[in-house]
Amino acid sequence: MLKKIVSISGKPGLYQVISQGKNRLIVESLTDKRRMPAYSSDKVVSLGDVSMFTVGEDKPLAEILEAMKNKENGTVASVDPKADATVLRTYFKEIVPDFDRERVYPTDIKKLIQWYNLLISTGHTEFSIKEETAEEAK
Repeated sequence: MLKKIVSISGKPGLYQVISQGKNRLIVESLTDKRRMPAYSSDKVVSLGDVSMFTVGEDKPLAEILEAMKNKENGTVASVDPKADATVLRTYFKEIVPDFDRERVYPTDIKKLIQWYNLLISTGHTEFSIKEETAEEAK
């Protein structure tokens, strides 16, 4: 599921890929369902390709979102994304205890919480990697 959801630099929110053309993607906003093109010149990042820095190997976003969902019992995050840096880092430490404190900035945690809240509120609650690979095999 996360492979088809993208973030577009300079545009708020998350988008679902509807179709793909030669030099563009057709994406639909998760919040208001508006469709628009995303051109090859736009910086488009699939959430399936995002990972966070840890002390060991980088951790895929799907694992982090799944851990957040388990911690929050499938509801929106209990911490406000606009909270101060220490609150954000304390919250994130509960989810990913071994995150790299030098390379993961509070703005990264803020964006992660915003993405999680948006995905949960729009009904996109399946984050696990195992389910994605099973869907791709079909």
